[in-house]
Amino acid sequence: MNKADSFQNLINQKIGKINFDKSPRELYDPMKYALTMGGKRIRPLFTLLACDMFGKDFQKAIPVALAIEVFHNFTLIHDDIMDVAPLRRGKETVYKKWNPNIGILSGDAMLSKAFELLLDSDESKLKPLVQLLSKVAIEVCEGQQLDMNYEHSELVTIPEYLEMIRLKTAVLAGSALLAGAIVADASAQDQHEIYKFGENLGIAFQLKDDILDVFGDETKFGKKNGGDIVAKKKTYLYLKAHELAKGKILNSLTYYFVNSTFDDEAKINEVSAIYKQLNVKEAAEEQIEIYYQKALAHFANINLPDENKKDLLEVASNLMEREN
Repeated sequence: MNKADSFQNLINQKIGKINFDKSPRELYDPMKYALTMGGKRIRPLFTLLACDMFGKDFQKAIPVALAIEVFHNFTLIHDDIMDVAPLRRGKETVYKKWNPNIGILSGDAMLSKAFELLLDSDESKLKPLVQLLSKVAIEVCEGQQLDMNYEHSELVTIPEYLEMIRLKTAVLAGSALLAGAIVADASAQDQHEIYKFGENLGIAFQLKDDILDVFGDETKFGKKNGGDIVAKKKTYLYLKAHELAKGKILNSLTYYFVNSTFDDEAKINEVSAIYKQLNVKEAAEEQIEIYYQKALAHFANINLPDENKKDLLEVASNLMEREN
């Protein structure tokens, strides 16, 4: 078992010990369900690996790692409600299994629980860690609001989209790594570099999600293909297709994407066919490589021997090659 697997197992054990056996059950059961329905635990893994990489006992970073994972799952519960998404990780989403009101309230409680877990951190690190989690919480909400705004906006540029996913997704990856670096007393410069590494990796990660949503193996991805198309989300794939399409193809793209009279399967099939015709998957893959190389450039600037970096670098490489 490599270090990443060992850390992920530890994270799962610690999450399993969080006490949700409380009343009212309608509040706490969804919280427990959300945290135990699976997931790769990438963000808390980042925190532990970063702390370990800088030479500090990774156990010191467990409270903030758990806080970040609980916070992340709070965002997923609310995101699924807003997206009306029936599946998450191949299982019913919280709001679908219970109802939207329970999802909202359980998500709110999870946000509070995240800050409660953070209080078990070393007292000397508590202020910067609270500041970090508060900052990323606001940024994620900003990104989510932009995401909702763009669903109803006719004109969305690719740079605007990339900024939205930076806020909605990438800042949490960067903050998870930064949290580990803070616990480990890394230098200010190294903290900056590891944050930018995570941020750029997070953008590449989301672009990969855009591809998998349309072209992924449903049995591996855990979601039904085309969810973004049905939700009329202006992902990188759509925006690039809109940029490249001309004449009849552009008219067809707009017609099928916007029109609500088609059933979901017809809409997905027509829009996906246009994506394939315009090679937007390949364009997205080029962007993924650009952001991955930016991430690696920042990673190379961290003032540590390569031996210290190898475990985190291996995880990053695996994320870029994933199929789910």
